[in-house]
Amino acid sequence: MAMNNRRLEFGRPASGKRRMKDLLLHKDNRFCADCNAPDPKWASANIGVFVCLKCCGVHRSLGTHISKINSVTLDEWSEEEIDAMIEVGGNASANSIYEAYLPEGYTKPASDASHEQRAKFIRSKYEHQEFLKPSLRIVSGKSSSHKNTFKASFSKRLMDSFRKSTSSSKNMEGMVEFIGMLKVKVIKGTDLAIRDMMTSDPYVILKLGQQTVQTTIIKSNLNPVWNEELMLSVPEEFGQLSLQVYDHDMFSADDIMGEADIDLQPLITSAMAFGDAGMFDDMQIGKWLKSHDNALIDDSTVNIIDGKVKQEMSLKLQNVECGELDLELEWMPLGH
Repeated sequence: MAMNNRRLEFGRPASGKRRMKDLLLHKDNRFCADCNAPDPKWASANIGVFVCLKCCGVHRSLGTHISKINSVTLDEWSEEEIDAMIEVGGNASANSIYEAYLPEGYTKPASDASHEQRAKFIRSKYEHQEFLKPSLRIVSGKSSSHKNTFKASFSKRLMDSFRKSTSSSKNMEGMVEFIGMLKVKVIKGTDLAIRDMMTSDPYVILKLGQQTVQTTIIKSNLNPVWNEELMLSVPEEFGQLSLQVYDHDMFSADDIMGEADIDLQPLITSAMAFGDAGMFDDMQIGKWLKSHDNALIDDSTVNIIDGKVKQEMSLKLQNVECGELDLELEWMPLGH
């Protein structure tokens, strides 16, 4: 009944505001795209992100040719602006492009960052486009004709460029939509199979969808310690993570030393159900159960640890006489 009263009170413009508020309710839009402050009430119409009041001030200083800031609740939005926001899809989608090439070890400003820290980051991110894939960078004109009219948003043009580059490079129908990143820490192997005279030179290969990543080779060691982190993008239809261990051979084809399939469903489903893991204390949120048809040695729990979703597991390598492998998986949502 309250919704009906509101529709009558505000008339036709309420439908646009309602669409904006629905978009704001998405999990990734409940926190500022730039500093992760909760409950942002401002949005950039031509970038497609929701931001907090402090970051909003920096966005305004960029000029409307880069970022056209509106209040989600107080300002009137045109249908074109709302359509553009919805097409971008919100903070996670925009950040997956604008922050795709954040340097290793780079820390985004936090919600309590100084104005100078925010300004430096936001200018680097949107004005200079430093964290974009270089081929996607768009030089924006600053003429008055750009400043005062609502053009196709940066993010919309970036999305279009991103789709073209992805589809042409992969030669597939449509774009592979990624929902997050998977960090796999290959910790160690135990009692691996002998494939040379007395030992083996093991390395691990991980496959997810069309992606393949590999650890370094450890010479002459049946109990290798890697402690090596590998990164994979997770598509919407992610399937299982395939793992294979090989013995490196200088003179012939590498011999396989066992394999295993890893079910990612418990990790990703529980991570998405909880949303921003940084809001929760350390706790168990899911579990992959040992069974006769998987490689688990024991049940593998999914936990929030220090604001991150992680899953440790010990696997008995399959189709081989012996060998175990210890891994740690970490789920990384887009934009984090």
